Order: sequence, then structure tokens, then C-alpha cells
Amino acid sequence: MKTMLGKVAAFATAVPFAISMMISAAQAEPIRIALAETPSDELAAFFVALDRAKANGLDHEWTAFSDEELTIQAVLSGQMDIGFGTPYAALQRSKAPLRIVFQLSKPKFFPVTTKKYNSLEDLNGEPILLHSRGGGTDSIANVIEERVGMTFGERSYVPGFSNRVAALLGGRADATIIDLSNKNKLMRSEASADFNVLEMFEVEASDEALFGNLTWTQKNEEQVDIFVKALVSVWQDMHEDPTIVRRETNPDGPIGQLPKEILDELDGFYADAVEGGLHDPNGGGRKPRRLPP
Repeated sequence: MKTMLGKVAAFATAVPFAISMMISAAQAEPIRIALAETPSDELAAFFVALDRAKANGLDHEWTAFSDEELTIQAVLSGQMDIGFGTPYAALQRSKAPLRIVFQLSKPKFFPVTTKKYNSLEDLNGEPILLHSRGGGTDSIANVIEERVGMTFGERSYVPGFSNRVAALLGGRADATIIDLSNKNKLMRSEASADFNVLEMFEVEASDEALFGNLTWTQKNEEQVDIFVKALVSVWQDMHEDPTIVRRETNPDGPIGQLPKEILDELDGFYADAVEGGLHDPNGGGRKPRRLPP
């Protein structure tokens, strides 16, 4: 009788343990992150946040897509769980419940041209080089057309701010839209006298964002919470000391493997970003409306 009771007790103990192991295994599925570009200095803070999230129990894997549209489609189709990019056109035209989870950066963009142009109006009918179709720079170009009352000529798409700067320097483009850091690098270089930064109005919106399917984010709230808390911690630490990104970059990770000249400029890159207000330390969101006194 005692033996039988012992066996029952052992079985009763083993069953919840086995169920617990099954649940843990189910929860251990890594979240699949879609990037709209290959790892670069622009993604260094993001990868620091990924490392912090991993240290707090978040298992993940990432894939860099060659085109931003592919990134968005991968999230829409369920091939990937969460995306890094600018899904605004998809949010407008798709019935899929995409939701922005975290504002990674604000659109501090600058129209930069050769000396052929001196104002935004001069770009009426002229070709321009942008990041991706339906992305942040494409949207900014649309806003410029609406605000200024003009229309750009042919739009060509080359991902990566530094790649578009290289196109300007190489004489393969006369006009593009780039971010604060690359604008500063260009205008501090020996070639600065060959280019104009056109006067631009302020745009209050999000540029890069972390986004996911609403159904997936609701089912995986714990994982999303770990990820967002890691991002907030890095963004807030970065505002206190921009060198935190370089100091916490894993030398064996994708950012740590970038060329030395890029790694050496990380401190300046993020100091410019913080000074220019590119990153909201609280991850964006709606701002409270100020009522008149």
C-alpha cells in the first residue's frame, strides 16, 4: 500500500513538472525580429538594447532584409514577429492590425543638394535619392511637396544614409534627404563647400519604429515588455551619457564587427543624435495637449 501511494505521489509530482517543462519550452521560442537594413552605426543602440533584453531572459533572433517593404511584409505574413522600420504606408493601406510598440527615432531629416539648388522650390521636377519606397524619407518628400507646393522628379531608392552621402560625393546624385549625423559629417568634411543644406520646416512624427501585429503582441506581452524595458533603459542611459552605446557594444556581435573607423565615431554619432533630439528617452507616444490658460 505504501509502495502504491509512493508511486501515486511520485506521478503527481512528475506530471506538473512535465507540464511546467512543456510550458517553458513553448515560451522559450525566440522572437523573430525583422530589420529593414544591415547592422550599422544607426543600429548600435538597438543592439545594445537587444543584449540587455537577452540578459533579462528574452531569447531572440534577427534577420536583415534587403528592402524595407520586405521587412513589413514579413511581419504582416507572420514570418517574423516584430519589425524595425517605417511601416507608415502599410499602416495606412493595410487592414492588418499593425501597431507601433516603441518610437526608435524621430525624423530629423535634412534635404542636402549640390550647389545647383538653393531652396526646396528649386527641386520642383528634379530627381531625388531616397531610402525606400513608402519609408520615412519617402514620406518626408511627400510632406515637402504638399507644404511647398511642388513635385519632385524621378525618385530613386538607395537604403542607408551613408550610401546616399557617398552617391552625392561621387557625383551620382544631386539631391537627397539624410539624417542629422550624416548631414553633420558631410558638412564638417573637406567637401562641405560643394553642398547646400536646404532650409527645412519642423516635422513632429516618428521615423524608425518597433512594430508588430496586434494579435502577436497581445499574446506575447511578457516578451514585448522585456524588450521595451531594455530599449527604454538604453535610450535613457544614452541621454545621460551617449558613450554608453560604444562601451556596451559587444565586440563579438554584429556591431562590434563593423570597421574600426565606424566604431571610433560611435560616440560622436550618438552625441549628435542626443543633442539633435532624435531619440525620445521614453519611447515616444502621444504628447499631452496643452490647453490655453
